[in-house]
Amino acid sequence: MGPSDASGPRDTQALLSTAPTMEIHVERPLLNQEQLEQLGHWGPAPRTYQWRTWFQCSRSRAHGLLLKYLPVLGWLPHYRVREWLLGDLLSGLSVAIMQLPQGLAYALLAGLPPVFGLYSSFYPVFVYFLFGTSRHISVGTFAIMSVMVGSLTESMVPEEDVQQGLNSTVENSTSSDHVQQATQNARVELAFTLSVLVGLFQVALGLVQFGFVVTYLSEPLVRGYTTAASIQVLVSQLKYVFGLQLGRSRSGPLSLVKTFVEVCRKLPETVVGTMVTAIVAGVALLMVKILNDKLHQHLPLPIPGELLTLIVATGISYGVNLNKTFGVDIVGTIPAGLVPPKAPNPQLFARLVGNAFAIAVVGFAIAISLGKIFALRHGYRVDSNQELVALGLSNFIGGLFQCFPVSCSMSRSLVQETTGGNTQVAGAVSSLFILIIILKLGELFQDLPKAVLAAIILVNLKGMLKQFADIWSLWKANRLDLLIWLVTFVATILLDLDLGLAVAIGFSLLLVVVRTQLPRYSILGQVPDTDIYRDVAEYSEAKEVPGVKVFRSSATLYFANAELYSDALKQRCGVDVEHLLAQKKKRLRRQERRLKRQQKEQQKQQQKQQRKAKQAASPNGTSISVAVDASLGDLKGRDVEDSRAKVSPANAQEDVAAGGQEEARAPEASTLKALGLPRPDFHSLVLDLGALSFVDTIFRDFREIEVEVYIAACHSPVVTQLEAGHFFDASITKQHVFVSVHDAVTFALQHSRSGPSSPVLATKL
Repeated sequence: MGPSDASGPRDTQALLSTAPTMEIHVERPLLNQEQLEQLGHWGPAPRTYQWRTWFQCSRSRAHGLLLKYLPVLGWLPHYRVREWLLGDLLSGLSVAIMQLPQGLAYALLAGLPPVFGLYSSFYPVFVYFLFGTSRHISVGTFAIMSVMVGSLTESMVPEEDVQQGLNSTVENSTSSDHVQQATQNARVELAFTLSVLVGLFQVALGLVQFGFVVTYLSEPLVRGYTTAASIQVLVSQLKYVFGLQLGRSRSGPLSLVKTFVEVCRKLPETVVGTMVTAIVAGVALLMVKILNDKLHQHLPLPIPGELLTLIVATGISYGVNLNKTFGVDIVGTIPAGLVPPKAPNPQLFARLVGNAFAIAVVGFAIAISLGKIFALRHGYRVDSNQELVALGLSNFIGGLFQCFPVSCSMSRSLVQETTGGNTQVAGAVSSLFILIIILKLGELFQDLPKAVLAAIILVNLKGMLKQFADIWSLWKANRLDLLIWLVTFVATILLDLDLGLAVAIGFSLLLVVVRTQLPRYSILGQVPDTDIYRDVAEYSEAKEVPGVKVFRSSATLYFANAELYSDALKQRCGVDVEHLLAQKKKRLRRQERRLKRQQKEQQKQQQKQQRKAKQAASPNGTSISVAVDASLGDLKGRDVEDSRAKVSPANAQEDVAAGGQEEARAPEASTLKALGLPRPDFHSLVLDLGALSFVDTIFRDFREIEVEVYIAACHSPVVTQLEAGHFFDASITKQHVFVSVHDAVTFALQHSRSGPSSPVLATKL
């Protein structure tokens, strides 16, 4: 941003502060929903059926689908060779230098021979180059994915079970080398079968446009989960740091705690040479990283501390023979060349399906989070569904070539961006360097101590361990997000990675529901000389309109919070509606019983008069008719005076039988005033539904206590849903729905003063 650009916001602010107050004068008819629909010629929006386009065949559609699912064809023909090639070459070389040690180390973390980390740094990277949409993320081995794979390989294929299986098939006990080789083969088969299954999940989810699932993995959840996973990684590497031989691998709830306790119990068995090697390598790596941070502005490329550590440690191990002299465990044989593709074992699918889905979701969440960060920084778009497909194909095709599941690494992605990487050509370059190492140079690292790889892993956890600072920042910013972070962290630590993720997602969704149960309710008042209504608790100048209550909720109204909405509405209005309704019904029942007693007395008097009339009856019976008519007239007068209800004895029987229709037939007798009950201090209630997108429940109790209900600021989907739910009837029509709060208040005031409003009312703003 140049100087002129920087001064733009300040100039605008100065103009706004010095400009005279602007006024808006609008005069229009007062509009309810019915009038608005007539004025605007409302009609339902035409429905579009997107599925119809799936079956359309054309050249342009085929070309669009090809570019969508193979993005490299869209950007590679427009590649700016002069501007981008040098940066991509340097970036690819820098990433490859990091890929080599991390690939070897993360394979160890996954419980596999180190060479399979190199395979996982080659095949998936090249596949993502073809199908990915992010220009800067570095796909390949990642600590979180590796520890999730390692927890499966070590728990499902323990060395003890393999040894027992081999002993049962041969007469003599097998050698330790043979058992170790068989264990490695079984774990490799499990890992690449898992990778194929993870890839299938990710491709399927991408094809059904399931990329939105990442929205349910909030940033606090992802950061809390990766922090807990970093603790899992740290504990899993302690046995390599101290050179310990632990018992049977554990998985499931409390497995981390049990492993840590076992490590502490076996600390007296520490191999000193291994511990010293790990400490020296770790200190050297930390010093190089600190130096890179200090001098990153002056260095064209970061110092390859990990590669230098590998080379120096391998040379010292080879020269001093650390394995035999000090008992330091080394990597061992690294075969040269690529392995042929191999089909996965379908018999393992049933055992791996749950873990595969969890790994697929975690890998995608990490990749899309980083991808969107870089896309926002550099001004391009990342397609979340295509990212799912690209990652899925990387894992699926990589699994066929015996790779374990991969995602993207934060540290390598940052290096790829900061060293000048512009496109995924940098990723392709890094994969070609890894290919050269696999074919020619991999066997040179056979004497590399495993403790050095463990040190590389632990030092690279520095960034994730720094996320503990989130606790303090979230405490100040948003404590609900802090709660998500803490629950995710604790659940992942105690329940293991797969169950921890499930608990974290479940708790996050539950918290979303809870947030809808605790919205902000407010009574609105009118800002003087405007049509604007704001919370009277926040705006001291906003005053309630006399006789009218305007109520607003910040959350969507639906069946789960309908009762809470009703309770808050009645509480904020200061009226105990249930008590008033109960008292009203009680007094109506008392009035009904009194009416029945009067009716019985009338019947007795009528029968007595009839008996007297029969005794004094004349032959033509004229006096009977007159006597009866007169008595009925007297009874009618007394009934009106006693019950204050304008009903006749002939209709009284119908009223008693009708029971609940007293209000319709005797409106004056059923009013709160006639029943001796206090009336609310307002005559109209306006529900501001402007913040809502749909409505399941609208409450009408206030109309029972002589408070007219109006609805304001309804969006079209709300009105449509009200119509579909048969909300409107003879008592509540669209004339009770207004386009704004001010229209509803104006109508309520006019209606209160002069009865039914005239359609020519105008509102002036």
